[in-house]
Amino acid sequence: MLASLPLFLLQAGPKALRIDVEQKPEDLLAELDTLYGRLNRPGDALCGLAMLDIDYPGLVFRYRVADGEHYVYAEDSLRRRLAGYTVFNRLVELDRQADRHLRAPHSKYAPGYQRRGIARAVYRWWLDGGRCLITGARQSTGAHALWTSLGRHYGLIYVDLRDKMLRYLGTDIDEQVRDRLHTRMILLPQGLDTSMLAELAGLRDARPDDRQCLDDRAGRSCSR
Repeated sequence: MLASLPLFLLQAGPKALRIDVEQKPEDLLAELDTLYGRLNRPGDALCGLAMLDIDYPGLVFRYRVADGEHYVYAEDSLRRRLAGYTVFNRLVELDRQADRHLRAPHSKYAPGYQRRGIARAVYRWWLDGGRCLITGARQSTGAHALWTSLGRHYGLIYVDLRDKMLRYLGTDIDEQVRDRLHTRMILLPQGLDTSMLAELAGLRDARPDDRQCLDDRAGRSCSR
């Protein structure tokens, strides 16, 4: 069993990121306009969605679940437009046990609503509900900055995800391990530690070669 860890974050993020491809602004705005129309079209599956109690002045948050994925739409009711949305995706890389407890968030917000803390408010709503988040294979620089910021208030750990297995790597790992495609971050809600995650989602100890990389602070190679 993994030892319990205090819920704090490492202090520095990676210098290099596996950068996600950003959508063109005009394409994003067109998508949001289409979604806004559906949210307000009687008879549409998106019309009349339940509202969430997320404290963010000027926005209304609507919520739906489809095929195990959770969608949160941020509506600017005053300007009659969709500011953007966040979807908490399932990851095909996870096994059934981990899939019950981990979702990978992906957010799309219009340029005028970016860097205003909307996605942060949605992520905090999710985490404060006792649920975990895991990164996908790629992140935008903005998404990574958000995760680093949230990690100051929630537990943040690194894991290795391959062969449908999650292996614990620690809260501070070297850059070479961090930049591997299989290395992911997990945000833990307050009150949940790695021992609990091991029981819930099947988190395992790191393999010996990964441990060697983590413990190697003398600059030796961590390649497989």
